[in-house]
Amino acid sequence: MRRKSKYMKISALLLCAVLLTGCSLPGLGGASDKTVKIGAQSFSESEILANMIAQLIERNTDQETVIIKNLGTNFVQQKAMEGGDIDIAATRYTGTDLTSVLGQEVEKDPEKAMDIVQREFKKQFGYKFFDSYGFDNTYAFTVTEEFARENNYKKISDLAGEAETLRLGIDSSWLKRKGDGYEAFVKAYGINFDHVFPMQIGLVYDALKSDKMDIALAYSSDGRIQANNLYLLEDDKRFFPPYDCSPVATGEVLKKFPEIEEQLEKLVGKIDTKKIQELNYEVDGKLKEPSVVAAEFLKENNYFE
Repeated sequence: MRRKSKYMKISALLLCAVLLTGCSLPGLGGASDKTVKIGAQSFSESEILANMIAQLIERNTDQETVIIKNLGTNFVQQKAMEGGDIDIAATRYTGTDLTSVLGQEVEKDPEKAMDIVQREFKKQFGYKFFDSYGFDNTYAFTVTEEFARENNYKKISDLAGEAETLRLGIDSSWLKRKGDGYEAFVKAYGINFDHVFPMQIGLVYDALKSDKMDIALAYSSDGRIQANNLYLLEDDKRFFPPYDCSPVATGEVLKKFPEIEEQLEKLVGKIDTKKIQELNYEVDGKLKEPSVVAAEFLKENNYFE
């Protein structure tokens, strides 16, 4: 997807340079012929899911794994797969891959978006784009649960007629974003806020909690939503494209190690938005290692039996 992270250790530009010059990514020096290379992007849910995949593969197959971290952008992750630097991408998002990798128009219907990326990834690259883990990570208008109850807010359309009095905190990049940014939102919903405050995405949660903002634009899978008792307003006009999250594997690795497909399928449909919020908060809020959070989830859900 389009997310950024404060935990990024390797810049996208550096990784692009590494990939384009044909050099191997960091962490591949000791990889053997039996090693499955799993790519993780530079944010918590990607590292958590990469660790789940690695632990399932190592426990239930004869293969070893290595996790390649900090693949900061969708472009870097795709090029890593194309160059053979990773075999599995732990987190790919339908909305992003549809437009950025496949170069197609935005598709607002989640099922159609998934059908397109699955078909085209197989046709163009020979990859398997698995069904979703069960959650998507998209933009979402968010208020406190108390504010939602007091004003009977359940969906975005409920804000119509009151926008001139509400303070909206948004990700700075969304203000000028094309296609699904603020300008397009105003046209789709007919709602134009008089008090809009661009800020870093991480600050919007504190702004809501401290009553400095009435509404914030957040990421739907962020752990701080649940931790701060926030409420996601329904996108009743389906303005934001679907960003359903799935693992993607190359045809080569599935042919070489066919048992891996079964391990990836075990996670399909098993993690909903509420659960990924909880898992993300374990890392971002409680500062647990992603590998520990992954192991706890797998153990609690009887994957190790």
